[in-house]
Amino acid sequence: MAHLMKTQIKQQGVVLITALIMVIAVTGIAVTLMSSSSIDIKITNAAQEREVAENELIGEVLRVIAEEANKGAANQFFLSPEEVTKIADESTDGMLIAEHNGMPSKMINLNKGALNLECPRCYSCTKGVACNMMQVSTTIEYGSKSKHQLTIVTGIAQQMASTGKGI
Repeated sequence: MAHLMKTQIKQQGVVLITALIMVIAVTGIAVTLMSSSSIDIKITNAAQEREVAENELIGEVLRVIAEEANKGAANQFFLSPEEVTKIADESTDGMLIAEHNGMPSKMINLNKGALNLECPRCYSCTKGVACNMMQVSTTIEYGSKSKHQLTIVTGIAQQMASTGKGI
């Protein structure tokens, strides 16, 4: 027993100091891992929010184009550049053709000259058919406090029999 007493006196707290250093090191590693995992969660949430916004936006673009196409000869894709300019707001570049679920869609006529443009190449080309080249731009705001914005620009080539109205 006397021999055990001498051993305890020689240690003088070395084990305690070593244990405290190990606890500090393990705590530092744990804090670092927790902060990096919270950053990973924020990045993942931001990516998910963008993906959801992009899918909603693509759906809205398809809905706008389908609704206009279903109007037949009365759709706005047949409008000449002058007609688009008359209807459009002077403050905006293009004409607002739809706003659904807070996503505005604007139409811009890309025919800048007096004549309509040649249609893009296709397999069953018809002579004398010109195209009214349109651009539909749809925008969505997403994220916390709607501070991010995503825009999809879609090109549309509407076939027209002449420089007047469409087919």
